[in-house]
Amino acid sequence: MQRVVILGGGTAGWMAAACLARVYGESLSVTLVESAEIGTVGVGESTIPMINLFNAILGIEEADLIRETEATFKLGIEFIDWTRIGHSYLHPFGAYGLNMEGIGFHHYWLRLAAHEGAKDYGQFNMETLALRAGRCGPTQTDLPQIRLNKAYQFDASLYAAFLRRYSEARGVTRIEGRVRDVHLNPETGDVTGLALEDGRTVEGDLFIDCSGFAALLIGKALGVPYQDWSGWLPCNRAVVAPCETAGPPTPYTRVTAYEAGWQWRIPLQHRTGNGYVYCDAFAEDGDAMDKLLGRLEGKARAAPRVLKFTAGHRARMWEKNVVSLGLASGFLEPLESTSIYLVQSALARLMALFPRGPVNPGVRTKFNDDMNAEYASVRDFLIAHYKLTEREDTPFWRQCRAMDIPDTLRMRLDVFESEGLLLEFPQDLFKESSWFSVLMGQGLHPKRYHPLADAMPREEFLNRMAQLRKMIGQRASALPTHSQYLDHLKGQP
Repeated sequence: MQRVVILGGGTAGWMAAACLARVYGESLSVTLVESAEIGTVGVGESTIPMINLFNAILGIEEADLIRETEATFKLGIEFIDWTRIGHSYLHPFGAYGLNMEGIGFHHYWLRLAAHEGAKDYGQFNMETLALRAGRCGPTQTDLPQIRLNKAYQFDASLYAAFLRRYSEARGVTRIEGRVRDVHLNPETGDVTGLALEDGRTVEGDLFIDCSGFAALLIGKALGVPYQDWSGWLPCNRAVVAPCETAGPPTPYTRVTAYEAGWQWRIPLQHRTGNGYVYCDAFAEDGDAMDKLLGRLEGKARAAPRVLKFTAGHRARMWEKNVVSLGLASGFLEPLESTSIYLVQSALARLMALFPRGPVNPGVRTKFNDDMNAEYASVRDFLIAHYKLTEREDTPFWRQCRAMDIPDTLRMRLDVFESEGLLLEFPQDLFKESSWFSVLMGQGLHPKRYHPLADAMPREEFLNRMAQLRKMIGQRASALPTHSQYLDHLKGQP
């Protein structure tokens, strides 16, 4: 296993190239084939904190990322009109309070709400307080239990270009060209080479399919079927358009529920990214374009374009000697900014299972089982946003509220509503604090909480909660403003 060929550039392709170049160096030949004529989707602009680990592995400094990609910081997501019109809530990064006596902090807050009338659990979350105040700063290390967890909002095309320069400087070869045919081994069915339109053939031992929705290798050449989840996630269109900024960038992404779906707002340094995600059974493309343009906070900087997709993923993301990443492997709407993370997760698993010779079937099975489980876990988290709505003002939201849901999600919701317990499983991306934020924000309030939360005497309990709230508040208020922190980083050498 000496030659890896990546088909397709964009964020997924260049993330793969950069990762392989960093981990294996010159011991592995890495070639990326892409065509400037095809272009990329380029709308994965909002990330989650795990991107910091990927950048750290590559050795990318935060200040360089901010300068190279027009990035801003992201401390969470604001959801507007999802539960009901006029209502909003936050899904912040980072935990609430501190776990005590072996149980999650949210049980103590539920006790505070039940017996002391507390209403704002956001007071116990660093990211919430910083986000509300428009503040951001470095991740503190002196008290790791209460630290600022942040991700980035960046220009995806600039991030891909940044990683391309990084990769080529470390020996990755880029070939400009379009694939005319895919050569298969007649005995094993493995891909042996890519025949380009100009007559060249690019041969390899392992192929990574980053060809986007076309899925030229995993789908067309190898015929791996697609698992359609549109019965649970009905949105299948997105119309996107950047616009001019209106004021300082906010350290969070905003998603607003509308008549047939939802609209994102991602503030960057040089522009604001916008997209209206909707279901074509409830909205025409032209009408969706008009609505998006009418809701922009500034002048549009490009004509709107429509993307078509089907929620779901390939039944097997590693087939034969082809590993699929990004849109070639599947698509889950960017409601919780998981697109880039799922590329990162697949790359981490590939690095851990990287074959030295011919691929052992057990390696593929492990990879596929883990990725399928992770996709399903993210799927359930997204469905919860739709299912738990109180809205009945449009046919789209009435359908979402009435739809059947997977048994795995039904169990989570039932257990939380009944006992206040947030179940976690090995492949879960979203942990207790994320589920708590969304379920409470969507109006699902538990009937009970863990009995251990009542074991602490009332006076001690109230003192500890007050001290914790004060400590978190002080740390948040000491942070610089988001704009000040951006300027500080851009000024670093």
